[in-house]
Amino acid sequence: MTAPRAGLWARWRALVAHREPAHGLAVFRMGMGLVVLWELLSVVVHGLVPLLWLHVDHGGYRAYTETGSWLVDALGGPSPTVITTLVVLGLVASTALLAGVAARFAAFVCLQCMLGLAWTNGHAGGSYDPLITNLLWLLVLADSGSTGGIAARLRTGRWWPDTPVAAWPRYLVIGQLVTLYTSTGLQKVSASWVPGGDLSALYYILQQPSWQRADMAWVAWIYPVTQLATLGTWLFEVGAPVLLLAFWFRATRDRPGRLRALFNRLDLRSWWLAGGVAMHLGIMALMDVGTFSLVCLATYPCAFHADELKRLATALSSRRWPLRPSPAGTAAPPAA
Repeated sequence: MTAPRAGLWARWRALVAHREPAHGLAVFRMGMGLVVLWELLSVVVHGLVPLLWLHVDHGGYRAYTETGSWLVDALGGPSPTVITTLVVLGLVASTALLAGVAARFAAFVCLQCMLGLAWTNGHAGGSYDPLITNLLWLLVLADSGSTGGIAARLRTGRWWPDTPVAAWPRYLVIGQLVTLYTSTGLQKVSASWVPGGDLSALYYILQQPSWQRADMAWVAWIYPVTQLATLGTWLFEVGAPVLLLAFWFRATRDRPGRLRALFNRLDLRSWWLAGGVAMHLGIMALMDVGTFSLVCLATYPCAFHADELKRLATALSSRRWPLRPSPAGTAAPPAA
């Protein structure tokens, strides 16, 4: 092995071996627990479990021969017993995920329940279902229950101990987020989007009853604002790789370079994420897109090192907002 390759391998091993407190992963875990609870309870509360997921003989609207779920098919098909079991297990596991009890096992159970239900009837979910299951799988890999939960409290006597865990699952969460935004932005190619379109996409989306939360005819009075929001959404999404560059510059802040210094001085990572928060809050206020925005926002804490999250919590509790960069030696490695 040549010297450059040996150096690259050493850096890769250091990246994978890096350990840190799991505060970001713990908040992410709680967010995903809430998402799965919301997904399942919304169906249960409205009495839609039989309609969406049962065979027509049991009150559903489809005559299944096979579903898209190997698990449901292996258990004999979408019978009341199978579907009810998946729903109940999903509710219990998501509660355990939120509370930080057997976090990895709870994430695995949530994953299998969501896969089983989502693929039983592909018309009953949304494009964010694969995103939910992808992120649940990352929680299976991550030791997110080492802090911020009941198990951590019983083990250490503290709710938020600084127990070091592998950091690479946190990096993968950010990688999933960047992949999501970038691919979504690149697919927005039409006469209503950019480049070359008239930026009317958001206006027309807000006029569709399947998306709008209420009558949005008044939006016509602020049509230029919707055009600006359309452009801003597209730029935000296709610009998602900037987040990875920001992480790299933060991890190598001791190296020279004007662009690196600018990124770190302005903390473009936080500004970009703040734009994402504003975008998703706007989506939730104006459109009904299920839990998509909640899922995305649940990943955001993984963009910050545990030291930063602790300083943020202290700042919020004392009504101060500044988020200073991590001191040298505590910043996350390049991937996150």
